[in-house]
Amino acid sequence: MAYQTLQQEYLQIPIVTRAYTTACVLTTAAVQLEIITPFQLYFNPDLILRNYQVWRIITNFLFFGPVGFNFLFNMIFLYRYCRMLEEGSFRGRTADFVFMFLFGGLLMTIFGTFVSLVFLGQAFTIMLVYVWSRRNPNVRMNFFGLLNFQAPFLPWVLMGFSLLLGNSIIVDLLGIAVGHVYFFLEDVFPNQPGGGRWLKTPSIIKMLFDTPEEDANYNPLPEERPGGFAWGEGQRLGG
Repeated sequence: MAYQTLQQEYLQIPIVTRAYTTACVLTTAAVQLEIITPFQLYFNPDLILRNYQVWRIITNFLFFGPVGFNFLFNMIFLYRYCRMLEEGSFRGRTADFVFMFLFGGLLMTIFGTFVSLVFLGQAFTIMLVYVWSRRNPNVRMNFFGLLNFQAPFLPWVLMGFSLLLGNSIIVDLLGIAVGHVYFFLEDVFPNQPGGGRWLKTPSIIKMLFDTPEEDANYNPLPEERPGGFAWGEGQRLGG
């Protein structure tokens, strides 16, 4: 019975969030069990171009380091904000969400080449957090019960926390930069005088991922609780 309940809860997770978080967890498990090593996963343009190890373009987004606080922290934020976006502003627009993944991943791969980053999963998580925070500017956040701030400051708070943990902020800055590029092209520029939509989801992606039917009884994860934990709870202003 417990297995069936767990399976049912798992299958209720939106498809893109479910696929990405599952891939990250399975990749980390495979490394922990020594089935594979991080040396087979990291981003290396020379190995991709010369040895045709093209899987590295994807696998560098799936590994967040060994199981520990940093891994759990990233997984929680990845799951929560990826799901918030998929069930919120991308509700019924799975193809557009997949296209955002592809667009963000491509930009990070290009930028990551110049700053010599070998794993980009954390930057991708920050990108998702940034896009969600800009689309929910009136949500009040609480971080570890110490800081209260508006949602748009969340990526910068996470960057500061990463700095306190002794991590490089280049990864966070990359995620913020790519998130801002996407947000500007998708949400800001089209509403400017003379602006237009530069990001258009290819029809083949729409054909593969968009489903015309909508489940009227589906209850998405409420955006009023964006963090879901003591370090990321939020409340809409006026609510």
